[in-house]
Amino acid sequence: MATQANSVPHPTLIQVDPFIPADQQKGIHNRWHPEIPPFATVKPGQARTPSSCAFAAYPSILVALHPPSILLFIYIYACEDWTGAQIGNNDTSDDIKNVDLTKVHNLSGPIAVEGAEPGDCLVVDILDVTPFEKMPWGYTGIFELNNGGGLFAREFDSKAAKAIWDFHGIYATSRHIPGVRFAGVSHPGLIGTAPSAELLSTWNKREGELIAAHPNAVPAVAFAPNAVGAYVGQELDPAVRTRIAEEGARTIPGREHGGNCDIKNLSRGSRCYFPVFIKGANLSVGDLHFSQGDGELSFCGAIEMAGVITFSTSIIKGGIEKFALKQPIFLVRPLSIRLSVPSPVDPLYSSKVIFEGISVDYHGDGKQYNMDATVAYKQAALNAIAYLMKIGYTREQAYLLLSAAPIESHVGALVDSPNACVTLAVPTGIFSHDILPKPEGFTKQDFGQCAIRSDGIV
Repeated sequence: MATQANSVPHPTLIQVDPFIPADQQKGIHNRWHPEIPPFATVKPGQARTPSSCAFAAYPSILVALHPPSILLFIYIYACEDWTGAQIGNNDTSDDIKNVDLTKVHNLSGPIAVEGAEPGDCLVVDILDVTPFEKMPWGYTGIFELNNGGGLFAREFDSKAAKAIWDFHGIYATSRHIPGVRFAGVSHPGLIGTAPSAELLSTWNKREGELIAAHPNAVPAVAFAPNAVGAYVGQELDPAVRTRIAEEGARTIPGREHGGNCDIKNLSRGSRCYFPVFIKGANLSVGDLHFSQGDGELSFCGAIEMAGVITFSTSIIKGGIEKFALKQPIFLVRPLSIRLSVPSPVDPLYSSKVIFEGISVDYHGDGKQYNMDATVAYKQAALNAIAYLMKIGYTREQAYLLLSAAPIESHVGALVDSPNACVTLAVPTGIFSHDILPKPEGFTKQDFGQCAIRSDGIV
């Protein structure tokens, strides 16, 4: 007979409520700084909070992922969406327009791993990523040119727009982009270890120099430390809190420690090797995505969600030297590869319409660039948007769709001067209607419009 005594659950180290603003909750922070203390500590076979309430010992071996000699500890984080509950399930984009970007990319953590020291490698296995049962929806947003921007902020003079996506098990659909349904590859957009004081200083110096070289850039080229909106959901000495607010690196970009890398296939079954810069490593995670296309075009370009992520962790001593670890290494092991048949957990679409881009701004002023893969990617995406508009989607719907759906982008060539070649593949199987090119062209359909500003401006 099954008994509770023999069914010890994995401990949830951080609890959050997705309907309460992030800056009113414990175990959340939105800056990187070495003086942010761990909210909890784990060690082999055990997880415990900083309080007097300890979790039961839980030794676990994941034979499929680790050698049997390594003892693992499994634990769960609950995470807010990246804006900290600023975006609602509604039919206008005013919340996107007015989002407070000083308070975004809220992270759950940090969690210290006992025994981790500078120079080590923290191994993190992602076991599961799911939305909250009480919040089975997410969103994709186009941000304003002067408040966030996105890949085509200048080209489109971006105005706020969004799509709400409803989750049906592993699938997503949107009332704002009809005719589309696909399986999500859920993943953390943001995961990383804490920087040392020296590394934090390096980040702030080099990003400060970039900002100084591009004064008044719109959208911004980087985000300098800003005490406004800084938050650490723990009791701290006031002087420490002030230093974190004034010096802490913004959590918006990816860096040497991991951070906001937005790798769409970093889903369940994947393993991460993170460099350790401070004692305990201090792992944090957030910005969960239900799905995303390669490139995350629109800044808020995935299907953003609040949810729960389950980890196991271990340590490789001296891993930075052993692996020449300047930045994290990832092993992506989608379930579809391990099974005898494709799994929709990592959907393998056999039919795709593939768009090519080269490093010539032929959608703009026609300027020739030298081996610029970013320009090439943008041209491929703009080609795809123009194609989808011929079918009947609005520019905003197409932009959001390419951000949220599991599109694939690849570098075709970086050797044929002056043109880098990048491809962007749109799966035909996500559509309920035929999108293949035909000799007679398309019969343009009416798919309405996504959620836009209440003043009607797009």
